[in-house]
Amino acid sequence: MVKSISVLILFAAATSLFAQPSVSIEEILKKIEANYKMTSDAHATVALTQQKAGQGVKNFSMLYYRRDKDNAFMIAMTEPESEKGNGYLRVEDNFWMYRRNTRTFQHVNRDENIAGSDAKGDDFEYKDLTRKFTGVKDPAGKDSIGQEKLGQMPVYKFKVKAIINDVDYPHKTFWVRTDNFLLLKEEDFALSGTLMATAYYLKYTQINGKFVPVKQMFIDEFEKGNKTIMEITGISTDKLDDKIFTKAYLENLSK
Repeated sequence: MVKSISVLILFAAATSLFAQPSVSIEEILKKIEANYKMTSDAHATVALTQQKAGQGVKNFSMLYYRRDKDNAFMIAMTEPESEKGNGYLRVEDNFWMYRRNTRTFQHVNRDENIAGSDAKGDDFEYKDLTRKFTGVKDPAGKDSIGQEKLGQMPVYKFKVKAIINDVDYPHKTFWVRTDNFLLLKEEDFALSGTLMATAYYLKYTQINGKFVPVKQMFIDEFEKGNKTIMEITGISTDKLDDKIFTKAYLENLSK
Protein backbone atom coordinates (compact mmCIF):
# COMPACT_ATOMS: atom_id res chain seq x y z
CA MET A 1 0.00 0.00 0.00
CA VAL A 2 2.83 2.35 0.89
CA LYS A 3 4.60 1.60 -2.43
CA SER A 4 1.42 2.31 -4.39
CA ILE A 5 0.97 5.68 -2.70
CA SER A 6 4.60 6.56 -3.41
CA VAL A 7 4.18 5.71 -7.08
CA LEU A 8 1.00 7.79 -7.29
CA ILE A 9 2.71 10.74 -5.63
CA LEU A 10 5.67 10.48 -8.01
CA PHE A 11 3.33 10.21 -10.99
CA ALA A 12 1.39 13.25 -9.83
CA ALA A 13 4.64 15.21 -9.41
CA ALA A 14 5.84 14.18 -12.87
CA THR A 15 2.51 15.10 -14.41
CA SER A 16 2.64 18.50 -12.75
CA LEU A 17 6.20 19.09 -13.92
CA PHE A 18 5.77 18.03 -17.53
CA ALA A 19 2.17 19.01 -18.25
CA GLN A 20 1.66 21.45 -21.13
CA PRO A 21 2.02 24.95 -19.66
CA SER A 22 -0.91 27.34 -19.91
CA VAL A 23 1.45 30.16 -20.94
CA SER A 24 2.42 30.62 -24.60
CA ILE A 25 5.92 31.19 -25.98
CA GLU A 26 4.98 34.72 -26.99
CA GLU A 27 3.78 35.45 -23.45
CA ILE A 28 7.07 34.14 -22.02
CA LEU A 29 9.07 36.29 -24.44
CA LYS A 30 7.04 39.34 -23.44
CA LYS A 31 7.69 38.64 -19.76
CA ILE A 32 11.43 38.35 -20.45
CA GLU A 33 11.28 41.70 -22.26
CA ALA A 34 9.40 43.27 -19.35
CA ASN A 35 12.09 42.01 -16.95
CA TYR A 36 14.91 43.50 -19.01
CA LYS A 37 13.63 46.83 -20.30
CA MET A 38 15.17 49.60 -18.21
CA THR A 39 12.99 52.54 -17.19
CA SER A 40 16.09 54.72 -16.80
CA ASP A 41 19.40 55.27 -18.55
CA ALA A 42 22.33 53.25 -17.27
CA HIS A 43 26.08 53.19 -17.45
CA ALA A 44 28.58 50.75 -16.00
CA THR A 45 31.96 49.10 -16.35
CA VAL A 46 32.15 45.78 -18.18
CA ALA A 47 34.95 43.23 -17.85
CA LEU A 48 35.40 40.42 -20.35
CA THR A 49 37.62 37.46 -19.51
CA GLN A 50 38.30 35.58 -22.72
CA GLN A 51 39.81 32.12 -22.89
CA LYS A 52 40.92 30.70 -26.23
CA ALA A 53 42.24 27.20 -26.73
CA GLY A 54 46.03 27.27 -26.93
CA GLN A 55 46.18 31.03 -26.40
CA GLY A 56 45.53 31.44 -22.68
CA VAL A 57 43.42 34.15 -21.06
CA LYS A 58 42.93 37.73 -22.22
CA ASN A 59 41.19 40.46 -20.22
CA PHE A 60 39.20 43.39 -21.62
CA SER A 61 37.62 46.38 -19.90
CA MET A 62 35.12 48.85 -21.32
CA LEU A 63 32.71 51.63 -20.48
CA TYR A 64 29.10 50.73 -21.25
CA TYR A 65 26.23 53.19 -21.76
CA ARG A 66 22.65 52.06 -22.39
CA ARG A 67 19.35 53.80 -23.17
CA ASP A 68 16.39 51.53 -23.86
CA LYS A 69 13.88 54.12 -25.06
CA ASP A 70 15.50 54.04 -28.52
CA ASN A 71 17.39 50.75 -28.08
CA ALA A 72 20.72 52.57 -27.89
CA PHE A 73 24.03 51.55 -26.34
CA MET A 74 27.64 52.62 -26.60
CA ILE A 75 30.78 50.71 -25.72
CA ALA A 76 34.17 52.41 -25.32
CA MET A 77 37.13 50.06 -24.86
CA THR A 78 39.62 51.03 -22.12
CA GLU A 79 41.85 47.94 -21.83
CA PRO A 80 44.05 46.36 -23.08
CA GLU A 81 46.13 49.08 -24.69
CA SER A 82 45.73 47.43 -28.12
CA GLU A 83 41.93 47.90 -27.89
CA LYS A 84 41.86 51.26 -26.09
CA GLY A 85 39.90 53.83 -28.07
CA ASN A 86 37.97 51.28 -30.11
CA GLY A 87 34.23 51.11 -29.61
CA TYR A 88 30.71 50.23 -30.69
CA LEU A 89 27.60 52.34 -31.08
CA ARG A 90 24.01 51.25 -31.58
CA VAL A 91 21.03 53.57 -32.07
CA GLU A 92 17.74 51.97 -33.08
CA ASP A 93 18.46 49.88 -36.22
CA ASN A 94 22.01 51.15 -36.81
CA PHE A 95 25.06 49.46 -35.28
CA TRP A 96 28.60 50.65 -35.91
CA MET A 97 32.06 49.46 -34.93
CA TYR A 98 34.70 52.17 -34.51
CA ARG A 99 38.44 51.59 -34.94
CA ARG A 100 40.86 54.12 -33.48
CA ASN A 101 43.81 53.36 -35.75
CA THR A 102 41.86 54.12 -38.95
CA ARG A 103 39.38 56.55 -37.35
CA THR A 104 36.58 54.86 -39.27
CA PHE A 105 33.11 53.55 -38.51
CA GLN A 106 31.94 50.28 -40.04
CA HIS A 107 28.30 49.22 -40.11
CA VAL A 108 27.97 45.77 -38.47
CA ASN A 109 25.20 43.40 -37.37
CA ARG A 110 24.09 41.98 -34.03
CA ASP A 111 26.30 38.93 -34.58
CA GLU A 112 29.47 41.08 -34.29
CA ASN A 113 31.90 39.64 -31.72
CA ILE A 114 32.82 42.35 -29.24
CA ALA A 115 36.61 42.79 -29.19
CA GLY A 116 36.94 39.33 -30.74
CA SER A 117 35.41 37.67 -27.67
CA ASP A 118 32.48 35.24 -27.53
CA ALA A 119 30.14 38.07 -26.44
CA LYS A 120 28.18 39.60 -29.32
CA GLY A 121 26.57 42.94 -29.94
CA ASP A 122 23.17 41.38 -29.28
CA ASP A 123 24.24 40.62 -25.68
CA PHE A 124 24.50 44.33 -24.80
CA GLU A 125 21.09 45.56 -25.90
CA TYR A 126 17.53 45.38 -24.66
CA LYS A 127 16.10 41.96 -25.52
CA ASP A 128 13.44 42.89 -28.06
CA LEU A 129 12.58 39.22 -28.49
CA THR A 130 9.04 39.38 -29.86
CA ARG A 131 10.21 41.56 -32.75
CA LYS A 132 13.08 39.21 -33.59
CA PHE A 133 11.69 35.70 -32.95
CA THR A 134 8.63 33.51 -33.00
CA GLY A 135 8.04 30.28 -31.11
CA VAL A 136 8.52 26.88 -32.74
CA LYS A 137 5.32 24.80 -33.00
CA ASP A 138 4.78 21.08 -32.48
CA PRO A 139 3.25 18.89 -35.25
CA ALA A 140 -0.23 19.83 -34.03
CA GLY A 141 0.51 23.52 -34.51
CA LYS A 142 0.72 24.32 -30.79
CA ASP A 143 3.60 26.01 -28.99
CA SER A 144 6.23 23.41 -28.12
CA ILE A 145 7.08 24.16 -24.49
CA GLY A 146 8.63 21.70 -22.08
CA GLN A 147 8.91 21.94 -18.32
CA GLU A 148 11.97 20.53 -16.59
CA LYS A 149 14.61 21.44 -14.04
CA LEU A 150 17.88 23.20 -14.74
CA GLY A 151 19.86 22.14 -11.70
CA GLN A 152 17.24 22.54 -8.99
CA MET A 153 15.36 25.34 -10.74
CA PRO A 154 12.03 24.63 -12.53
CA VAL A 155 12.18 26.09 -16.02
CA TYR A 156 10.30 26.37 -19.28
CA LYS A 157 12.30 25.04 -22.22
CA PHE A 158 11.35 26.06 -25.74
CA LYS A 159 12.74 26.93 -29.18
CA VAL A 160 12.38 30.07 -31.25
CA LYS A 161 13.29 31.00 -34.82
CA ALA A 162 14.17 34.41 -36.24
CA ILE A 163 11.65 36.48 -38.18
CA ILE A 164 14.15 39.22 -39.11
CA ASN A 165 17.62 38.92 -40.65
CA ASP A 166 19.62 41.02 -38.17
CA VAL A 167 20.01 38.55 -35.29
CA ASP A 168 23.06 36.94 -33.76
CA TYR A 169 21.72 33.42 -34.50
CA PRO A 170 18.57 32.37 -36.39
CA HIS A 171 17.55 29.54 -34.04
CA LYS A 172 17.66 29.44 -30.26
CA THR A 173 16.62 27.25 -27.35
CA PHE A 174 15.78 29.02 -24.08
CA TRP A 175 15.58 27.82 -20.48
CA VAL A 176 13.48 30.32 -18.49
CA ARG A 177 12.54 30.23 -14.81
CA THR A 178 8.87 29.43 -14.26
CA ASP A 179 8.50 31.71 -11.22
CA ASN A 180 9.90 35.05 -12.42
CA PHE A 181 10.69 34.44 -16.12
CA LEU A 182 14.41 35.13 -15.87
CA LEU A 183 16.49 33.65 -18.66
CA LEU A 184 18.99 31.10 -17.28
CA LYS A 185 20.42 29.35 -20.34
CA GLU A 186 20.42 29.82 -24.09
CA GLU A 187 21.66 27.62 -26.93
CA ASP A 188 22.31 29.26 -30.30
CA PHE A 189 22.11 27.44 -33.62
CA ALA A 190 23.12 28.21 -37.19
CA LEU A 191 20.56 27.93 -39.99
CA SER A 192 21.92 24.43 -40.67
CA GLY A 193 20.99 23.35 -37.13
CA THR A 194 24.59 23.26 -35.87
CA LEU A 195 24.99 24.27 -32.22
CA MET A 196 27.27 27.33 -32.31
CA ALA A 197 27.20 28.76 -28.79
CA THR A 198 25.77 28.34 -25.30
CA ALA A 199 25.14 31.21 -22.90
CA TYR A 200 24.58 30.95 -19.15
CA TYR A 201 23.04 33.81 -17.17
CA LEU A 202 24.83 33.30 -13.87
CA LYS A 203 23.85 36.32 -11.78
CA TYR A 204 21.24 39.09 -11.91
CA THR A 205 20.83 42.34 -10.05
CA GLN A 206 17.58 44.28 -9.76
CA ILE A 207 17.50 48.00 -10.59
CA ASN A 208 14.30 50.04 -10.35
CA GLY A 209 12.25 46.85 -10.60
CA LYS A 210 14.11 45.60 -13.68
CA PHE A 211 16.69 42.82 -13.96
CA VAL A 212 20.21 43.16 -15.33
CA PRO A 213 22.34 40.04 -15.93
CA VAL A 214 25.60 41.12 -14.29
CA LYS A 215 27.48 37.87 -14.86
CA GLN A 216 27.21 35.75 -17.99
CA MET A 217 29.28 33.02 -19.58
CA PHE A 218 29.43 32.48 -23.34
CA ILE A 219 30.77 29.17 -24.62
CA ASP A 220 31.91 28.68 -28.20
CA GLU A 221 30.52 25.26 -29.18
CA PHE A 222 32.05 25.40 -32.67
CA GLU A 223 35.65 26.04 -31.62
CA LYS A 224 35.91 23.93 -28.50
CA GLY A 225 37.84 25.38 -25.58
CA ASN A 226 36.83 29.00 -26.24
CA LYS A 227 34.69 30.85 -23.72
CA THR A 228 34.12 34.36 -22.37
CA ILE A 229 32.87 35.52 -18.97
CA MET A 230 31.23 38.94 -18.88
CA GLU A 231 30.80 40.86 -15.60
CA ILE A 232 29.06 44.22 -15.17
CA THR A 233 29.92 46.41 -12.16
CA GLY A 234 29.38 49.96 -10.93
CA ILE A 235 25.95 50.41 -12.46
CA SER A 236 24.54 53.95 -12.32
CA THR A 237 21.08 55.03 -13.45
CA ASP A 238 21.81 58.74 -13.81
CA LYS A 239 20.33 60.32 -16.94
CA LEU A 240 22.78 60.30 -19.84
CA ASP A 241 23.46 63.18 -22.19
CA ASP A 242 22.12 62.57 -25.71
CA LYS A 243 25.57 63.34 -27.15
CA ILE A 244 26.94 60.09 -25.67
CA PHE A 245 25.03 58.10 -28.28
CA THR A 246 26.71 59.77 -31.25
CA LYS A 247 29.64 58.95 -33.49
CA ALA A 248 31.28 62.25 -32.61
CA TYR A 249 31.33 61.46 -28.89
CA LEU A 250 32.77 57.96 -29.39
CA GLU A 251 35.43 59.28 -31.75
CA ASN A 252 36.34 62.06 -29.31
CA LEU A 253 36.89 59.54 -26.51
CA SER A 254 39.69 57.91 -28.50
CA LYS A 255 41.74 61.11 -28.82
